[in-house]
Amino acid sequence: MEFDFTRSVVPLVVIVAVAAVALTTVMTPSTVFMMVLPSMIVFSIVAFLFGMKYGEFRTSP
Repeated sequence: MEFDFTRSVVPLVVIVAVAAVALTTVMTPSTVFMMVLPSMIVFSIVAFLFGMKYGEFRTSP
């Protein structure tokens, strides 16, 4: 299956958005949007880049 940038990023954005909305039921929205959401975004970008580089390494001969 061929993945391009859009097919890879859209599920990641959906997961982060659903998690942020779900956390607002447990925590105050100001805490979620000011502290938790930025850290979730940074972690997802770093994990995405590491996963992309690892996938490139695994597919190289």
